Amino acid sequence: MFYVDVLLSWVSMVIMVIMVLVGVAFLTLLERKVLGYIQIRKGPNKVGFMGVIQPFSDAIKLFSKENVYPLMSNFNLYYFSPILNLFLALSLWLCMPFFSILFNFNMSVLFFLCCSSLSVYTIMIAGWSSNSNYSLLGSLRAVAQTISYEVSLFIILVSFLFLIMSLKVLDFYKIQVYLWLLIFTFPLCLMWVISSLAETNRTPFDFAEGESELVSGFNVEYSGGGFALIFLAEYASILFMSMMCVMIFMGGNLWSLMFFIKLVFMSFFWIWVRGTLPRYRYDKLMYLAWKSFLPISLNLSVFYFGVMVFIYIYLA
Repeated sequence: MFYVDVLLSWVSMVIMVIMVLVGVAFLTLLERKVLGYIQIRKGPNKVGFMGVIQPFSDAIKLFSKENVYPLMSNFNLYYFSPILNLFLALSLWLCMPFFSILFNFNMSVLFFLCCSSLSVYTIMIAGWSSNSNYSLLGSLRAVAQTISYEVSLFIILVSFLFLIMSLKVLDFYKIQVYLWLLIFTFPLCLMWVISSLAETNRTPFDFAEGESELVSGFNVEYSGGGFALIFLAEYASILFMSMMCVMIFMGGNLWSLMFFIKLVFMSFFWIWVRGTLPRYRYDKLMYLAWKSFLPISLNLSVFYFGVMVFIYIYLA
C-alpha cells in the first residue's frame, strides 16, 4: 500500500509540473496580448485561432535553436544553473494544498521560504559562470535586489503567520472563511505584492535587465534552451507568487472557481504593472527595501503579535 501511495504521489507531481508549464505558456500569451492592447496593437494573432498556439511554436523554436556558449565560460555551471533555476521554481508548487492533497505537509511555509531563497544562487551562478562583464553586473544587481526584498518579504509573512498561528499554507484558507485578511491587513498586503514584484525581477524593479546599460542582465549569454529554461522559471515564479497572494489574503478557497479567477487577476496585475509603470531608480529601490519596508514590516509584525496575544489572553 505504501508503494502505491508513493507511485500516486509521483504521478500527481508529474501532472502538476506539466499543468504548471502549460499555465506558464498561456501566461506568456496573456502577457503579449495585454501588452499589445496597452500599446494599442494586436499582439500575437496569426498562429492558430487568435494566436492560441503561439507559445508552443515559441517553445519549439527556442528548444530547437543552436546552443551558443561563451568560450571562456565555466561550462558545467553555465548549463547547470538554468536547470536548477527551473527545478526550484517548480518545486515551490509542492507546498500548495491541491484538491488531490499531494504533499500537504505541516511546514509548507518553511518549505516555500527555503526554495525561494535558493533561487538567488542560480542567478548568481548564471551571471558568474558566463564570464561576461555584463552578465556579472546583471547578476550582482539581481542578487542584491532579491536579497534586499526577501528580508522584508519574510517579515511580512511572519505577521501573517502570527495571525494564523501555524506554518501550514492550508490554514490561511481556514482562517479566511468569514473575512479576508486583505481587509484586516491592507498595508501588509500592498507591501507583500510590491515585494513579490521585486522578488520575481519584474517591472518596475527589473534592474537586472537594464536594456540601456546591461543588454539583458544575467541571462545575456544564454540562447536557445538555456534562455527558455530561465524564462520558464521566471514565469512559474510569477504564477506561484500570484497563487500565494490569493492564498494569504484573498480567501484562498482552492475548491471554488473564484480562486482561479482571482489567480488570473493577480497574474494580469503583474503584466498590467509592466505595461504601465516606468523603471524605478536603483538607489530608490534599495531605499524602499531597507529604510521603508523593513522598519514598517517589523513594527507591523510586533503589532499583529500583540493583537494575537490580546486575543489569546483576554478573549480565549
